[in-house]
Amino acid sequence: MTQAKKFLVNWQSWITPFFLLMSSLLFVVIIKLYAPYNPYFERVMVVLGINIILVVALNLSNGYTGVFSLGHVGFMAIGAYVSSILSLAIETKATNLPDLPAWLAHVQLGFIPSILIGGFLASLIAFLIGIPLMRLSGHYVSVATLGFLVIVHIVLINWTQFTRGARTFSGVIQYTNIWWVYLWIIITIYIVWRIVHSPYGRSLIAVREDNIAAQSMGINILRSRLLAFVISAFLTAIGGGLMAHYLTSFSPATFYFTATFNYIIMLVVGGLGSISGSILGTALVTLLSELLRNAELGMQIGNLKIPAIYGLSQIILSISFVMIVILRRKGLMGDREIDFSWLNKAFQNSKQ
Repeated sequence: MTQAKKFLVNWQSWITPFFLLMSSLLFVVIIKLYAPYNPYFERVMVVLGINIILVVALNLSNGYTGVFSLGHVGFMAIGAYVSSILSLAIETKATNLPDLPAWLAHVQLGFIPSILIGGFLASLIAFLIGIPLMRLSGHYVSVATLGFLVIVHIVLINWTQFTRGARTFSGVIQYTNIWWVYLWIIITIYIVWRIVHSPYGRSLIAVREDNIAAQSMGINILRSRLLAFVISAFLTAIGGGLMAHYLTSFSPATFYFTATFNYIIMLVVGGLGSISGSILGTALVTLLSELLRNAELGMQIGNLKIPAIYGLSQIILSISFVMIVILRRKGLMGDREIDFSWLNKAFQNSKQ
């Protein structure tokens, strides 16, 4: 059977990723072409897009391997700082980072090479720490990866020669825009989807469901987990680079416990083991957070005046997270994807 015939026979398996990718592209085109320019709305859409990249990447490691990592924001920080240092203007380096080594102080790379190098460095670190960590299971690996996050945070604070320590890292050129973000969404979804729906992806799910049974079938558990961990770290670092080149200024506190907590909420709300769930959970939590953040400033509803209540958004999100864990432990989508099979039936009926 030729490759073309194989694709036509199995085209139903491509319906969901195809519509996820095309929906992302159509969404951003509609925003740019038909919606009036609104800086606030575009900022929300950019942040939403970056969050989708990060949560889909995190799902590859946490949702499909059964290894729950709490340290992925550390890879995000590595991608952010490495890409920012490499793309920083030479004049800005001389002012903000005067103690940089000469070979780095006189180098300024473009946007794409910078974030790719940040991604490759993060994946190399993930490979090195993953060799011992991916042998662990359960809460042991969660604690170990959380330790990695703490180590990254301490290094960022103390390595002032490269990171300015606890001070704000500023002067980064704002390369990231809505087009770059949604292009990387398409790339991330495609990569993760192809991995999950491949023989390697099926071995990942087998390892997640039953380590002993998977090992008895000849599956190398360490190799399966490690590859997913490394690819996930690469995509997470890319998201960190996009975030850094959008914010233009940040500090080590940007990539610490609060960010970790937020991305875990998005992942669990959507559903571990579901790409569609990752997108849905991220959209719900990001947009709800933005609405609640505006409500924190106080609002007027008819004759009722609601005073400013700072921290309300985090309280409501935490309560919602607890309720979802109690009432729907697998999240909104569980390990299922959005079903577009009805399109296949409609197509077949139209041919009859």
